[in-house]
Amino acid sequence: MTTCTASCQCGELDPKRRQLLFATSAAAAAAGAAVAFPFVNTFAPSERAKAAGAPVEVDISKLAPGEMMTIEWRGKPVWIVNRTPAMLASLKKVESKLADPQSARPQQPDYATNEHRSIKPEIFIAVGICTHLGCSPSEKFQTGAAQGMSPDWDGGFFCPCHGSQFDLAGRVLANMPAPTNLEIPPHQYLAEARLLIGEDKNT
Repeated sequence: MTTCTASCQCGELDPKRRQLLFATSAAAAAAGAAVAFPFVNTFAPSERAKAAGAPVEVDISKLAPGEMMTIEWRGKPVWIVNRTPAMLASLKKVESKLADPQSARPQQPDYATNEHRSIKPEIFIAVGICTHLGCSPSEKFQTGAAQGMSPDWDGGFFCPCHGSQFDLAGRVLANMPAPTNLEIPPHQYLAEARLLIGEDKNT
């Protein structure tokens, strides 16, 4: 059998060169696959993305009066507050100081168009995003006296970005940067202490 030289043009490859070529090709293919997989994988929706628009079930059985919890729905914070009798009593007192005390603007479902803006008076549910420029107001209940806020404010939620103040039903005080009350998401009760956020009987 004739052995080819390095300058041979016959098309036959030296065995050592053939092994080197195969090894190089295999390495290149593996590298290409490693680069291609993350790129292609970006087209597959993540579990988080698939769940982003889905309703969220929430157990509020351990939410004590005066406490608040925050859950995420569609990438937004949603507040759930168990209001005390004193908190509910403050809603009536502050009506004359509000921009939209009767919730005439459609920032809530029909069943939450009332003075407490909720299905059950004590359980308040709202999207925790200011209606001015989309900042997230403070999640803590604050009082005007303690925070040096407007004397017209009897406590609620405060947006530190531009100073908008909301009462404990998410209703904005008059003459604030925020033009409307906080949004109330669609929701329903699946049981006495179990909520479904993002869906109601009308959807």
